[in-house]
Amino acid sequence: MSLVFAAIAPHGGMTIEEACGPGEEKLAIATRKGMQSLGRMFATAKPEAVVIATPHNVHVSGALGVVVSSRVAGQLDGAPRSVALDCPTDADLAWRVLASYVEAEIPSVGISFGGNDPSSAVAPMDWGVLIPLWFMGGRSDPPVPVVVVTPARDLPATAHVEAGRAIARAAEASGRRVAFIASADHGHAHSADGPYGFDEKARVYDELVCDIVRGDDLQRLVEVEPELVERAKADSWWQMLILAGATGGDGWRGRLLSYEAPTYFGMLTAAYTRRAKKPAAS
Repeated sequence: MSLVFAAIAPHGGMTIEEACGPGEEKLAIATRKGMQSLGRMFATAKPEAVVIATPHNVHVSGALGVVVSSRVAGQLDGAPRSVALDCPTDADLAWRVLASYVEAEIPSVGISFGGNDPSSAVAPMDWGVLIPLWFMGGRSDPPVPVVVVTPARDLPATAHVEAGRAIARAAEASGRRVAFIASADHGHAHSADGPYGFDEKARVYDELVCDIVRGDDLQRLVEVEPELVERAKADSWWQMLILAGATGGDGWRGRLLSYEAPTYFGMLTAAYTRRAKKPAAS
């Protein structure tokens, strides 16, 4: 048992139809279809736990984080109160991921919230977690246990790739079927009307990411210049680097499902599945 499914999933609120404001339901149709496809593939893979890397949770200077609270729960801001999730943490897997980070000498910390005992604490669920889980495991009965991990933008690309490898090792050691989700929106400077203004590099970055994903070569992400990521105002690079490490090698096949930038930021859905093993020669 180990990683059985992985994905790149966006976290824009319009991805969830129930969360759309007036007129927004006509936007991001391709993304919603992509997320529905990811949900079906996730269910087919039958994961017993899901690790999700989000850029919108706790930010720790110089260290990757692993949420070790017993649960994560939250409601999507601006959406109906029904757009909310409460999921148990897979505590055993969370501590295994943290130990695997430490063993690989990756700067990292365990994160809890509220109650002093992590076994009873409930951490806030940010939108980078809630929106992908809305389609993949969060509304199952019971919800699929989750492990929330956070990147560290002040650590190098290679540290995030190694973190992905550490997550894969922890998943294998756990003896359970595990999925990994890189929660990622891309360039945020596609429109002058957006909060980050316009920069042509948002389109350049998104086209590069689409080319990398379409070519099924996530290892190229290490070559992306940090200046391009900054100009594009992307919040996807680090989580995808972790995905690159988690699915490194010849055992995985990636497929781009959708890409669009219906407002000021780009959204992409992609699925990563295990390649079928060739039968042994007789």
